[in-house]
Amino acid sequence: MPTLKVNNYSPLMLMVISMFIFTLSIVLMNKSTITILEFNFMSGYFSSMGFSLIADFKGTLFSGVVLFIAANVLTFSNLYMSSDKFIRRFTILVLLFVLSMNLLIYVPNLIMLLLGWDGLGIISFILVIYYQSPKSLAAGMITAITNRIGDVMILLCIALTMNQGHWNIMSMFSDKGMPLQMIFLLIAASTKSAQMPFSSWLPAAMAAPTPVSALVHSSTLVTAGVFLLLRFYPFMHSFKFFNMTLMSAGVITMALASFCAMMETDMKKIIALSTLSQLGLMMTSLGLNLVDLTFMHMVIHAMFKALLFVSAGTLINCHFHSQDLRWMGNISTQLPMTSSCIIIANLAMMGSPFLAAFYSKDTILELSMFFFNPLISMIIIYSSLALTSFYSVRFMYYIILHPMNSTSLINITEPNNVKYPMLYLSIPSIMGGMLMNWLLPVNPMFNMLSTTHMLLPLIIVSGGATLFFLKLNLNWSNFMSLIMSMWFLTPLSTQPLINLSFKASKLYLELMDQSWMELVEKNYSLSNIMSMSNKMNLLSDQSSTNFIFACLMTSMMMMFLNM
Repeated sequence: MPTLKVNNYSPLMLMVISMFIFTLSIVLMNKSTITILEFNFMSGYFSSMGFSLIADFKGTLFSGVVLFIAANVLTFSNLYMSSDKFIRRFTILVLLFVLSMNLLIYVPNLIMLLLGWDGLGIISFILVIYYQSPKSLAAGMITAITNRIGDVMILLCIALTMNQGHWNIMSMFSDKGMPLQMIFLLIAASTKSAQMPFSSWLPAAMAAPTPVSALVHSSTLVTAGVFLLLRFYPFMHSFKFFNMTLMSAGVITMALASFCAMMETDMKKIIALSTLSQLGLMMTSLGLNLVDLTFMHMVIHAMFKALLFVSAGTLINCHFHSQDLRWMGNISTQLPMTSSCIIIANLAMMGSPFLAAFYSKDTILELSMFFFNPLISMIIIYSSLALTSFYSVRFMYYIILHPMNSTSLINITEPNNVKYPMLYLSIPSIMGGMLMNWLLPVNPMFNMLSTTHMLLPLIIVSGGATLFFLKLNLNWSNFMSLIMSMWFLTPLSTQPLINLSFKASKLYLELMDQSWMELVEKNYSLSNIMSMSNKMNLLSDQSSTNFIFACLMTSMMMMFLNM
């Protein structure tokens, strides 16, 4: 009897389920209903514990997007990892990863939400260290440590929410002692979505296989923090400093990622840093109280970022798994579909007119002018978006127009395992913004902008693209070292912990194990114990009264020392 191959049948299964969930989301949108199923396991005097499920338009739509992307990524992984002996294990891990993300989406209970939250963290660690090289092990460690911080914050939030008598996300209310919960949730979301100062793990996680990167950096792990804030937004918005703190973190993250992506030559890291920049934009728009636009951009970003990763993975597979951007070039005639998809994904990420991200990104920029934001914040936002155009044009130039610098003995092909995922993902990358604009109309206010303000996003996109062709001289050594180390976040996130633990171990070794403790234990204490036992033997031989008296005195001395 032939065995069932998980890696062959799981993409079809996920695609069918995603189509069903897309249909369900449209039905829920038309009816404007939210369905909550709650199962109580036990109820006490103070609180009750149960398992809840929620089905709403936004949750089901995003779940369908996750499953749709996972189906295409698994189809692509059949080519990319065809020579891997453990591809079945890899497929099962990816399916568990998708299951964890869906648990996070459908469970509105703060305790049960940990199943999906912890599942994402643990399985992401396993997938990052999949190749078991020193680089991947180091990346897995920093990923695990950063995600553990978020887990601790969620646990603290669960403990502090006990006074409400429930852990239902939809029914949380603000109280005098609740700012701590808001701070803990904000830190937890920042660790998952790699906001400052927890940004260093996201580029390091590129040590994972490219199909994992396509899934992690589009719709699962990095968007879990944004989705958590969207779920908790009615509760967290009631605190005054929440929006400003969130916007500040998002703006700084955008600037950090945009500057780093300008100098990077690793293709996967450039895409990872672009993800970091888009996450900063989502946090900024959420800080500006643009909740629907944040969700819309998160869905659209998942589509074109998955397309960009699949296209980049095809190039990596054709170039002997090299990720250096400077090796590649002149692929438009050899890989026409891949080069077309790279152009579509990059133009969508730039916010070019009438592609997917234009409908969310342009609206966020326009509406940001209505808020009384600090001037420096607006300058950083617009500069970061201009730099997004800069590194996107740089990426396309090296891939398509730049001469190829690698060996000529390269088998460049586009098999069906790559063509179909790229075709399926390119359609929402082009039309997704228009469809989302119909499904989720965003008209938060009457926007009456001048022609100059309306053209500002287009000017920023064009200006950032022009910057690349100016060939600015940015080869300053100090500036380059600052940028390439992500503003020294990577050494600051890892080295202090390592140095502290090693110094503490060395101090303990020198002062305890190899110093006076060894001397006391081996010489002084042992000789005293031997002499005392000899004296006790003499006393016991001479008189039983003296022996009992000595035992009582010894017991009293021990009690006195332990007080």
